[in-house]
Amino acid sequence: MRLFAELVVKLGTSTKTNDKLDALTRYFGMAADTDKVWVIALFSGRRPKRTVNSTQLREWCIAAAGLPPWLFEESYHTVGDLAETIALLLPESQPQESTTEEAGLSWYLQQLIALGKAEETVKKDFILDCWHQMNKEERFVFNKLITGGFRIGISQKTIVNALAKTAGVDAAIIAHRISGDWDPATTAFAALLGGEGEDLSRPYPFYLAYPLEEDLTSLGDPDEWQGEWKWDGIRGEIIKRKGQFFVWSRGEELMTDRLPEYGNFNDLLPDGTVLDGEIIGLTPAPGHNDQPFLPLPFAALQTRIGRKNVTKKHLSEVPVGFIAYDLLEYEGADWRGKPLSERRACLQQIITAASHPLLVLSPLLSFTRWEQLTTARTQSREKGSEGIMLKRKCSTYQVGRRRGDWWKWKIDPLVIDAVMVYAQKGHGRRSNLYTDYTFAVRQGDQLLTFTKAYSGLTDKELAEVDAFVRRNSIEKFGPVRTVKPELVFEIAFEGIAASARHKSGVALRFPRINRWRKDKRPDEIDTIEDLRKMLQLYGK
Repeated sequence: MRLFAELVVKLGTSTKTNDKLDALTRYFGMAADTDKVWVIALFSGRRPKRTVNSTQLREWCIAAAGLPPWLFEESYHTVGDLAETIALLLPESQPQESTTEEAGLSWYLQQLIALGKAEETVKKDFILDCWHQMNKEERFVFNKLITGGFRIGISQKTIVNALAKTAGVDAAIIAHRISGDWDPATTAFAALLGGEGEDLSRPYPFYLAYPLEEDLTSLGDPDEWQGEWKWDGIRGEIIKRKGQFFVWSRGEELMTDRLPEYGNFNDLLPDGTVLDGEIIGLTPAPGHNDQPFLPLPFAALQTRIGRKNVTKKHLSEVPVGFIAYDLLEYEGADWRGKPLSERRACLQQIITAASHPLLVLSPLLSFTRWEQLTTARTQSREKGSEGIMLKRKCSTYQVGRRRGDWWKWKIDPLVIDAVMVYAQKGHGRRSNLYTDYTFAVRQGDQLLTFTKAYSGLTDKELAEVDAFVRRNSIEKFGPVRTVKPELVFEIAFEGIAASARHKSGVALRFPRINRWRKDKRPDEIDTIEDLRKMLQLYGK
């Protein structure tokens, strides 16, 4: 555990990618193979089910530290992280000789998993004994294992590069091998990196586009590029291998059972096929030759994706389709190294032969000059898209976010001016600052809250807002402060939808602070009527 704790501290305090890469490479060179597998799993989102809850951890720490509950809560609100708060508050102890002292990461995780059906007294004794044997850094990491909150700024690309360096295998191959549905409790390190065994469900790593911030003319000849709409759904892969069918999201979540509409695809697709595309709510529009479907807003898709049991009503109200972008595997062969133009031609044949209203080909935009594409982009919202994707026709399908061949050219966000009415402290390195805000618009003579936002300000601006909150707090509700409604901000968002769950009647897609409107007074902010007009124009 000590070796893993040192790794987490190093990764959490390093700001340079090369330093993180070196730390991971050193760890993979020193740790036990069983621990290496768990590190890959933890840092790629495969975390074991929690067997000890936060309330229990709070109570046991309060008792062990001899603190009043109010002091623990004040400490937690200041630190902003439960695992770190407990590690800081527990009294320091000299580790004594124990069977757990030299145990590695995998041992602790196995013990935590085994506690699932144990009595609370057994859980408490195990946790307290571990705390007693550990130093502050080990306690912090151990608590993170329990709470499942590993957010230390390590990218999947860095993990893959460290493993590639360790195993002497190309990074793209490693990225593919550690994808898919594997169990860290039963998978051997050598088998995982060596690609041993046949995992028919294993998806390919996704190729991601960079935002286009330069002028279109910088891309060169328009004839070298393919343009298509950027749809607002969930990026996913459809896989059919040896008669078995799987659907993966970009977050490596297996979604096959949640999408019963896709069951027919298994009979329609050729064996050994992997498609890249968008999981999205669709309604057929057979009268539109250029686009035989109409996309539903993301809010509609959200009503489906969280459900394990899908009723006929859900299927009829929000049919979920698949807009195919690319062909990654065909007849069991990896096609990612072929040019996009060749992959697209074969993909078109596959989709045409399948002939299913919910399995559609992403339509291409017709243009010979960049000005035509600029004009098409203005129609994005009425098409139900977020903008335009640009892909070089000769490009191969790469791994991760790469510059040069794939670009996303999103439309400008919707914006509205609002006033801050509540503030709460953040987490991690900003746990001592008020960085989480709630905003309101005018409703007659009153203020009506409508969204929260957590990002968009510079460190200097965050410090200014924090100072304002401390000087102008009116009421306190736990960690939340009511503040004087004086600071006006421009809130940007990607979409808007009607919502019965929100007091304002609307829900925003990806709200964030666009800029601090120091030039505006609180009585100049927008109104709930302005939001409702946006809902009529851009909502569905």
